Order: sequence, then structure tokens, then C-alpha cells
Amino acid sequence: MRVVQQPPPPQFAPSLTQDSSLPATPAPPAGQASKPRDPLPAFLPAEARETIALIQRGGPYPHRKDGSVFGNRERLLPQRPRGYYREYTVDTPGLDHRGAKRIVTGGDPPDAWYYTDDHYESFRSFEVPASGEQQ
Repeated sequence: MRVVQQPPPPQFAPSLTQDSSLPATPAPPAGQASKPRDPLPAFLPAEARETIALIQRGGPYPHRKDGSVFGNRERLLPQRPRGYYREYTVDTPGLDHRGAKRIVTGGDPPDAWYYTDDHYESFRSFEVPASGEQQ
């Protein structure tokens, strides 16, 4: 059995200019600026963010079925009156068709947001900040 030894973590000298009465604030790793927290969940692909922005602006949408009524025939989402849910395509890079990824919203303006990457076989609920708050 081969044992691989890891070097010890680097030790950094304390800042000589920091006021010792203040608590130390860790700096971001070298080469990385601190970023604001992403308000959207990590399971959403980058393309979903583009779709969300289009929905919040009211279009125009790249696919003719975007914005159409989602019937919830699978009954995986909470039961609501017909017309409550709308569907939007989340592009999949490299495909020349709509693919399986969708965002389904509920309400107008949307007060419920769902993502599916398997063409309505499953959904994940998420929240979207008001359009002025999204990063």
C-alpha cells in the first residue's frame, strides 16, 4: 500500500497593519475576489438564470411554446386552476432542439418557481428574488 503524504497547510504571518483590537477577517483565497452570495440555488444551470431574466422581463422568448400554459397533467405540482402554471425552456448547450430542461412558474407575476431537467418527471422548487434584487 502506497501512502501519500500531504504537505502541511501554509502558515501566514498576521498582518502588521491590522488593528489587534479588531477581530480578524479572513481574506478570500488568492486570485479570488469576494462575491456576493448567489440568491439562486446551485442546482440551476447558468442557462436557467438567462431564462429567469427573460421571464422577469416578460420576454421576448426564443421558443414559441415559452410562456404557454403548463397543464400539470403529471400532478407533481400543487393543484391550481388551469392557466396558473406557465412553462419556459432552459436551453441545453449543444442541442438543436428544446431539450428536457424547463422552468415552470405559477402566478402572474410568478409567485412559485419550479425547475425540471427531466421533462416534467420531477421538479425542484426554488425562490427568485424580485427582479431588482437578482445578481
